[in-house]
Amino acid sequence: MNIVVIGGAGFIGSHLVDRLLAEEHTVDVIDDLSNGSLANLADARRAGGLKIHHLDASSPEASSLLGMRRPDVVFHLGLFPRRAASVAATAGGVVAAASVLEACCDHGVGRVVVALPATALYGQPPVSALPVKEGAVDPRGVRGVVARGVLDLLVHAREQEMLEFAALALASVYGPRQRPSDGVVASFREALAEGFSPTVHGDGRQTRDFVFIDDVVDALVRAAERSSGLLINIGTGQQTSIRDLWNEISGGAAGDPIVGPGRREELIRFAVSPVRARIHLGWSPWTELADGLRRLDARPPASAG
Repeated sequence: MNIVVIGGAGFIGSHLVDRLLAEEHTVDVIDDLSNGSLANLADARRAGGLKIHHLDASSPEASSLLGMRRPDVVFHLGLFPRRAASVAATAGGVVAAASVLEACCDHGVGRVVVALPATALYGQPPVSALPVKEGAVDPRGVRGVVARGVLDLLVHAREQEMLEFAALALASVYGPRQRPSDGVVASFREALAEGFSPTVHGDGRQTRDFVFIDDVVDALVRAAERSSGLLINIGTGQQTSIRDLWNEISGGAAGDPIVGPGRREELIRFAVSPVRARIHLGWSPWTELADGLRRLDARPPASAG
């Protein structure tokens, strides 16, 4: 297949590119490198079959590229950077998504696969609702509002322009190449390597659903050919507290993390149900947290997300 990956120089995107090239697809990466890095694609560039375009995905040049390439699938992984400069920059994700979807419709793209942040999309689900299912969309913060807006745009494009889509709500993804500023697993590993105690916000009892990057990439690849018009959770369904995560990473040999002030709108307990993914994608997570942590390479954390 001919595939375009927007945000392909980022943490998730670069792993996806590696997988697509290994399966002998032709891949074009569109990335403005505001959050990603060409270093993440070093191995992919040596493999061949890859073209990288330093472009804003919302630009006329990116639209023209889609017109020339006529990709079978567009993956959009660049809508929700972890370090957006402002609320306005985060909100700009809706406009960015609209621009890309318009270009896809104009140039006959068959399918779009979009990654959304599950922790922002589902609000503060009660414990009784965990692991949360896809029907309970209740945005938390600006990122959540933008995620719902992107989902609405996808539904509109499908109904009006027959553009097929899959929207994957990703739990807390971790793995090689993730920057310490972009994920708690990478942050804790850096703290352990540097010999200092990490700071956690709140009491550390808040829980997250940690899913390994290889599992996530497999779900993305499956979504390129399966399921249409659905929001699908990608996670393990298992909760792990932040304190327990630190103990797992440190092996219990380091001290307790430093307790910092709680964040406003802090998510207390969270996990997503993978049942719909199992039904519609034939996907289930296979990497246990302990195994995923062991598989992280021993190199220093990557300089790009």
